[in-house]
Amino acid sequence: MLPETHPLADGRTASSPLIRALRGDRPQTLPVWFMRQAGRSLPEYRELRVGTAMLDACLTPELASEITLQPVRRHGVDAAVFFSDIVIPVKLAGVGVEIVPGRGPVLENPIRTASDVLALRPIDPDAFAPITEAVARTVAELGPVPLIGFGGAPFTLASYLVEGGPSKDQLRARTLMYSDPHTWATLLNWCADVTGAFLRAQVLAGASAVQLFDSWVGTLSEAQYVRRVAPHSRRAFDALRGMEVPKIHFGLGSGDMLPAMRAIGAEAVGVDWRLPLDEANRRLGGTTPLQGNVDPALLGAPWETLEAHVRDVVDRGREAPAHIVNLGHGVPPETDPEVLTRVVELVHSLPG
Repeated sequence: MLPETHPLADGRTASSPLIRALRGDRPQTLPVWFMRQAGRSLPEYRELRVGTAMLDACLTPELASEITLQPVRRHGVDAAVFFSDIVIPVKLAGVGVEIVPGRGPVLENPIRTASDVLALRPIDPDAFAPITEAVARTVAELGPVPLIGFGGAPFTLASYLVEGGPSKDQLRARTLMYSDPHTWATLLNWCADVTGAFLRAQVLAGASAVQLFDSWVGTLSEAQYVRRVAPHSRRAFDALRGMEVPKIHFGLGSGDMLPAMRAIGAEAVGVDWRLPLDEANRRLGGTTPLQGNVDPALLGAPWETLEAHVRDVVDRGREAPAHIVNLGHGVPPETDPEVLTRVVELVHSLPG
């Protein structure tokens, strides 16, 4: 059960456009937010981050809250997304990991063997104190605007742990999946548990929705996903059992896996830029709210080109029961913030 003071329970966010869309309704105003909207492209974010490492910023409640709020103030988006990183619960569980500028998460000691996996420890719920404080601060400022909590899906977390950092093909991770299925399952269960605890902490502190990111799932076949990955992603969502919080599942390059990704317990599915939303709706049987799928590359195109593309995305999204406009991936760091503001204004001017 959600606390009585939770924004969904006390009514603050229950009728917001985002929550209505996630529950299959079509509000008068089409909701829009952007993945990676918190930070990256905003000059006020870069100014705030001077002298502070990425993960340190994530674990400083005042900083994390302020960065989360910045795009809501600037762009007028319909949701805030919590400023953090998918490896935060990994770090809080005692694993050595840092964000290397220009590269991404890098592990001090990659996980390669069964003994490495067995050495991973459960996460102490008290470790989430900086997260819950940051979420509570943010929710208090947002009022009727919902906060989206998020976490990394077990496969993507495991990929970072095994590869030791970002990888184009997750070759080591996929090799482990085949060569030692038991160790693989144990590792993904651990990843599911730390991500599930991360999601739960954000929800209990006030997040009105959550999104599970599977950034590297596109390197898998549908059969591999269903057999070796999906049960663990479901386990992550199971940490929210009993809480009436809508869940979004997004995977990059996941067009063939959309039905399987929905089946783990997601109310809505995010679609990247590769698959038109009307086709995604067809693959999902016309039953599932969709999120997406403006191509991030077009944010740097002439406005006329971007506007036509956004209108086309919205038109195709009308095929689905509900639609939340978003990018098909994250905001590129070089994006002009004024372009994002114009996209929000355009989306809000279109019929829901």
